[in-house]
Amino acid sequence: MLKAQNTSVTPAPRDRRGRALRDLRISVTDRCNFRCVYCMPKEVFGKDYAFLERKEILAFEEITRLAAVFSSLGVEKIRLTGGEPLVRRNIEQLIGMLSRIPGLDLTLTTNGSLLRQKAGALKAAGLNRVTVSLDALDDAVFKRMNDVDFPVAKILEGIDAAAAAGLAPVKINMVVKRGENENDILPMARFFRGSGHVLRFIEYMDVGHTNGWRMDDVVSAREIVSMIDREFPLEQVDPNYTGEVAERWRYRDGSGEIGVIASVTQAFCRDCTRARISTEGKLYTCLFATGGHDLRALLRGGAADGEIRDAVAAIWSKRSDRYSEIRTSHTAKLEKIEMSYIGG
Repeated sequence: MLKAQNTSVTPAPRDRRGRALRDLRISVTDRCNFRCVYCMPKEVFGKDYAFLERKEILAFEEITRLAAVFSSLGVEKIRLTGGEPLVRRNIEQLIGMLSRIPGLDLTLTTNGSLLRQKAGALKAAGLNRVTVSLDALDDAVFKRMNDVDFPVAKILEGIDAAAAAGLAPVKINMVVKRGENENDILPMARFFRGSGHVLRFIEYMDVGHTNGWRMDDVVSAREIVSMIDREFPLEQVDPNYTGEVAERWRYRDGSGEIGVIASVTQAFCRDCTRARISTEGKLYTCLFATGGHDLRALLRGGAADGEIRDAVAAIWSKRSDRYSEIRTSHTAKLEKIEMSYIGG
């Protein structure tokens, strides 16, 4: 059983705003089989794009070692991301290794393209739940947004397979971009209402610096909730836990709930307990960070678990990130790390 060494040396850290470290997102690959316009636009991530070489990417053993260290610092949930995590070969093996760390809630976010084939193996390996990205039910809109001509029907098959395998409740994330897919908000709500799945709407964010983000493209959470409420009356629900990113709303008739993630218009920095490890092993303390901290160098340089633990605790204790609270037209243009390296 994996455990970090010297776990009593450094107390669980709090950052400068008193926020604990509870959630860790680990990007297992910088590659993806989609070219979504808000994440990996084809004009940037084209056929000649230089992705990371295998030797630059953290091995499963390195990821597991870091996960155990972070667990000793108070992390309770690990989410595997990408790129698209299911394109990482033998991802089930990594999930099995991580599942042996006591007390971890292990989840994964996927575009759903390979989920029908892999859902059973993921559950058997120890995955608890899955979140699927689906930005429209209209096939033409969805294909335009994923930009690789991938059909909606195959994503829906993946969602069904995940639910059948016990990876439930399945969460479905819809990034809403004005002029692209806002007309699919109500069709998505109608389709998933009463399904047992949780549909979440995400404001289009200025992650990275290649997606051409503009404030005019943001459909606010308030607009989304009002639109749905007019057809299906909603009432707000308390968060499941401190630091939950999605604001919860349930249908008044008891047919389920939706969530809205409003990082642009309703910043939730004050409760943020998330850290991110990029594909090549850098620690980022904010989704909108411009720089990270190299943990791979410590892993491959012979550092003991206790030394890595102390380094992570020191980094977190100096954290003061609150990007969404101070976002301006100037900060939105900063050269931030791409979402394909650190997940969403």
